[in-house]
Amino acid sequence: MIKDALLDTLNKIWPMTAIFVVVLASIRIMYFIYNKEDKFVLYRELVSLVFVIYVLFLFYIVTFQDNNYGFSNYIPFKEMLRYKIDSELFFRNVVGNILLFAPLGWFITYYTRTSKIYAAIFLSFFISTVIELIQLNIGRVFDIDDIILNVIGGSIGYFTYMLFYKIKEKLPNSLQKEWFINLVLVIIFLLFVLYVTNWYKIILGD
Repeated sequence: MIKDALLDTLNKIWPMTAIFVVVLASIRIMYFIYNKEDKFVLYRELVSLVFVIYVLFLFYIVTFQDNNYGFSNYIPFKEMLRYKIDSELFFRNVVGNILLFAPLGWFITYYTRTSKIYAAIFLSFFISTVIELIQLNIGRVFDIDDIILNVIGGSIGYFTYMLFYKIKEKLPNSLQKEWFINLVLVIIFLLFVLYVTNWYKIILGD
C-alpha cells in the first residue's frame, strides 16, 4: 500500500524532479570546475540531491493529493483515534503522516549538526503547521492530528540519524573513510531504485 502510493507519487513528479536534478547537478559540477580548491564529497552531494527530491515529493503530497475533502479538525487525536489499526485509512492517514516527516527529521539533524532533539521537534512542528495553514488557504483542510503525527515522524527521523551515527562511531577507522560512506550510500540508493521500480524481480527472474 505504502509502496504503491510512493510509486504513484514518483511517477507524477518525475518530470519536475528530473529538471531540478539536471539544473542543480549542472550548477554543482560547474562550481567544482571553477573552484578546484573545494573538495568534492560524493556522499554529501548525494544527501543534498535526495533532500531536494524529498522536498519536491513533500510539496506534491501536501498540495495536489486529496484536494477538497473532509472538514478541518482542531481537536488533538480526534481523527487518528477513529481509525481501526488494520484499516487502509489508518495506514494512509496515521502511518503515512508519520513516514512522510521521518526523512525531514533525519535531514534536520544532518544539516543542523546537533545531537539535541529539540531542533527536529521544533522545525517539524513549525514546518507542519505552515503546511496545514497553507492547505487551509488552497481549498484543503487544517488537521491538528497531522501536525502531531508529523512531529512524531520528525522525531523518529532524528532517532534514526542518531542510531546510524552511533553505529558509525563504533565502526573501525577503516570503515569510517569517505570512500566507504560513498559506497554504502550508492548501494542504498541503487537498492531503493530497484525496489520501487520492481527491477529486482527482473534480476531475480521472478
